[in-house]
Amino acid sequence: MQAPGMRISKSQATDREYDKYVNLSIQWNRWLLKPMGVWPRSLFDSATEKYLTWLINAICYGLISFLFIPSTLYTIVDVKDLYNRIKMCGPLSFCVMAYLKYYSLVAHANDIQDCVQRIEWDWRNIEHFEDRSIMVANANFGRQLVKGCTIFMYGGFVFYYIVVPVSIGTLTAEDENLTFVPMVFPISRVLVDSRHSPANEILFAIQLLAGGLIHGIAAAACSLIAAFAVHACGQMKVLMCWLGHLIDGREDMCKTVDGRIASIVTQHTRILKCLSLIEKSASQVSLVEVLGCTLGICLLGYYIIVEWNSNDLAAFTTHSLLLVSYVFNIFIFCYIGELVAELCKRIGEISYMIEWYRLPENKRLSIVLIIAMSNATIKLTGGSMVKLCLSSFGDVVKTSVAFLNMLRALT
Repeated sequence: MQAPGMRISKSQATDREYDKYVNLSIQWNRWLLKPMGVWPRSLFDSATEKYLTWLINAICYGLISFLFIPSTLYTIVDVKDLYNRIKMCGPLSFCVMAYLKYYSLVAHANDIQDCVQRIEWDWRNIEHFEDRSIMVANANFGRQLVKGCTIFMYGGFVFYYIVVPVSIGTLTAEDENLTFVPMVFPISRVLVDSRHSPANEILFAIQLLAGGLIHGIAAAACSLIAAFAVHACGQMKVLMCWLGHLIDGREDMCKTVDGRIASIVTQHTRILKCLSLIEKSASQVSLVEVLGCTLGICLLGYYIIVEWNSNDLAAFTTHSLLLVSYVFNIFIFCYIGELVAELCKRIGEISYMIEWYRLPENKRLSIVLIIAMSNATIKLTGGSMVKLCLSSFGDVVKTSVAFLNMLRALT
């Protein structure tokens, strides 16, 4: 399948190059999502593979619940002072975010699959080296964003789940003659006494696994949206390149103006449909990210202030790294939304800036249509309530600081 008016050129990618380019766009996302049972299933998957995916989904829900439910009970029943209750709100809210994002990814598996198939189709049907170089540049940029999300998230995981417990070391129970490793997510004694061996080691190992999962979900959600949106931006830049060659054509394009206009309109339509699909699949995750990061930045700022005053270097470093990862994630969401909206508008500007006056009069009307469609830009949002743009990023930071000041005043 190929766009009307386009001819196969000798520079079209071979099968080996095609696989390489597709991996450039989505390989890291596959590595993150497939172990969680969220990566789109193939039509040729056997019944066993489908049941295995459902089993992985159930295990992931169970691991998140294993962190959230006992720690919530611990916060309500065992914790008496205000600061420690506030200190537990941050990890518990992160669990809620992970649960909602994981549910959204599973629920929109078909939409994610459609996006992946569109990426594969675009790489399969790219023909000219100039277009391919544009897509490769954008794929590399998206890959760097995915790496950044993953590194920051798992960096926070390493510090929170490994460095802090190691710095604390084993503790000695005051009422009994035993030593134990403190739980990262404390468990209420109403359920089980986690100080006794081997329950202490088993529970700590399960929490370590669950912690890797919830941080992986956060990294995967941000990375998936980044990869999809950056690919769509690459397609918009390819369209701008085609517009620049509309008048005089290019070696791989149709010889007639009508054919070139048809291919441009088809490409523009595909981009708009792709952006609508990205908005549908990412809207819920984006809303969870905006609300969760607003609360998380506020709480982490409060923890940093308290740990700075108590000279706890390990906890201070951990919370600082987690704060950076929160800020980086919400910035990526907002930056991508800003980039998509800006490129949508630029398509209209490029359409006007070409030498459209050289076209026959009846052909100029097609440019008017492209400009009109570009003015109605598709904006990425969080739950159709929060527009993802740089001004929204500033609003999130300002709101978090305002809540932080209220929290400091109240405590």
